[in-house]
Amino acid sequence: MILPIDKYIYRIYNEHMNRCSYLGGVFMSCENASCSCHCHEEENHLLMILRLGFGAIIFLIALLLKNNPLFIISYLILGYDVIINAVKNIRHIFNEHFLMTIATFAAFILGEFPEACCVMLFYQIGEFLSDYAQDKAKDSIGALMDLRCDRASLLMDGTFKSVPSEDVRIGSIIRILPGEKVPLDGIIKKGGTYFDTKALTGESVPKFFKEGDTVLSGYIAGDSVIEMEVTKEYADSTASKILALLQDEKKANSEKFITRFAKIYTPIVVFLAVLIAVLPLLFGADYHIWLYRAILFLVVSCPCALVVSVPLSFFSGVGCASSKGILVKGAYILEKAAKIKNFAFDKTGTLTDGQFCVRSVKSENLSDDELLKYCAHCEFYSSHPIASAIKDAYGKEIDESLISDYREVPGKGTTAYVNSHKIAIGSADFLKISGGEKNSVYVSIDNEFAGSIKISDMLKPETENAISKLKLLGISSVILTGDSEKNTKEISNILKIPFYSSLLPKDKVTKIDELKKSGITAFAGDGINDAPVLSMADVGVSMGKIGQDAAIESSDVVLTTDNLEKLPVLVRIARKTMRIVYENIILSILVKIAVMVLGVFGLASIWLAVFADVGVLILAVINSLRAFLAGD
Repeated sequence: MILPIDKYIYRIYNEHMNRCSYLGGVFMSCENASCSCHCHEEENHLLMILRLGFGAIIFLIALLLKNNPLFIISYLILGYDVIINAVKNIRHIFNEHFLMTIATFAAFILGEFPEACCVMLFYQIGEFLSDYAQDKAKDSIGALMDLRCDRASLLMDGTFKSVPSEDVRIGSIIRILPGEKVPLDGIIKKGGTYFDTKALTGESVPKFFKEGDTVLSGYIAGDSVIEMEVTKEYADSTASKILALLQDEKKANSEKFITRFAKIYTPIVVFLAVLIAVLPLLFGADYHIWLYRAILFLVVSCPCALVVSVPLSFFSGVGCASSKGILVKGAYILEKAAKIKNFAFDKTGTLTDGQFCVRSVKSENLSDDELLKYCAHCEFYSSHPIASAIKDAYGKEIDESLISDYREVPGKGTTAYVNSHKIAIGSADFLKISGGEKNSVYVSIDNEFAGSIKISDMLKPETENAISKLKLLGISSVILTGDSEKNTKEISNILKIPFYSSLLPKDKVTKIDELKKSGITAFAGDGINDAPVLSMADVGVSMGKIGQDAAIESSDVVLTTDNLEKLPVLVRIARKTMRIVYENIILSILVKIAVMVLGVFGLASIWLAVFADVGVLILAVINSLRAFLAGD
């Protein structure tokens, strides 16, 4: 279950709920394994409905009979908890419970018994609907974000026993049954099955894992039983690291603004209400009329729509990103991501997939296909990535019977006899060629130069589309890499973005610092080698390194896969979340100001004030939940 924590903004929950484990402004799960927080939540909702219904019935009877004692009974049934909380938190005098209590007490003093009950009834209805919407939304979002499994089936003395996941040590063997959540990171030792990895990667299609494959905590097993050897303890597991990433309590500037605003705004409103009640009396005005208007002013002054909806918007945005395999460290990162102007990329492994491909073939006397055939046969026994690229480019079956006397010189090249011809493939130095290029391999046949093959990184299939989408969002992209200018220029020309090559890590940091002068700058890299530049960037994004601790610790955002198209999704989610935050702020303030002004001039009643306050609260909460759909 997920519950809001700010006791001055949200409802005060019982002691049992306060023992639930805390995550980034919300309670994610209860420590007491024998209880169901969802049952408590449903019971509380049911009790509140019964209480509101009973109080409303007595209120209607009191209206029909015009019986003041019944109004008081109805009021106490509906608002006893508000009064208790107002008294308990008297030192925080300007909270919403205090405002509602003094407003309704003042209405009783004026003899406006129906209005006093009405204010409390509709206030409680609004709070109930708001809490209900938040609970349901946060339950669904939290289910996606809570990846942990508290129990593990551990092999002990030849049998499997259920134990707390914290008690399992590295090297232990655990069993995962079909449909179970993996509690700890490990390597499959027996069996194989499909795993639902959606909670970590955002990918909807299950992936098959076999013996020897690494499985991360948070995955959900398919229809087969597997046994795995634990490689990380519970506290260091991927699920725990992700929760630590999401647990950052640092507030966004918008949240800080709302907190400061509420602290200043509410006392000012109370002071103005006192002036509205007192000043007209100095000029002989009817105290009953102006005290009534002051009460109305207080009723509508509660900033609960703001203080509830803004954190909820950010929470929904972070939850939306998490559901798509984009792990955001906190609300303040989401706020920064909405303002990104520059996106810098490492090249190898980020824009490219880190695998080599043949870009071009230049042959002296043979056709390009014939040269590739000789090279592919010569490289048949080599496992070097360049050899793999040449064999892939050839793409035909290799006749092993044509190959003899194969030799490989590590870091230099290979030689072999292919169909009785001596073939040598390697660097310019290996073939004693002057002026060679680093991104090409050279070929000789029977000691005569035969041609060259240009090798380069392969762009990821989605790279061009991702860069184009970022451009449509008004974001400039740039490559920062330690690779050579020649290799980088090819990638730069394809993507049509500028580049800086042959950079040391400290040079990348300098470039990021320069880019930051023109606006919020993000950097996407591997999260390990690029830790300094990830820290320097306004938003550091690690690509596809969900199982690596260093990536999680050094990044503001972790993409659970290395799909670059998640970057424009991150920006869209962040921008929509911020739009919703601003919409809620503007809506809440404008409606309250309008009703306050109408109330001062006697053009609004307490009934209208209550409806306006409750209505704005509910609309703001519903609007906040739209952030959960931001990436769609």
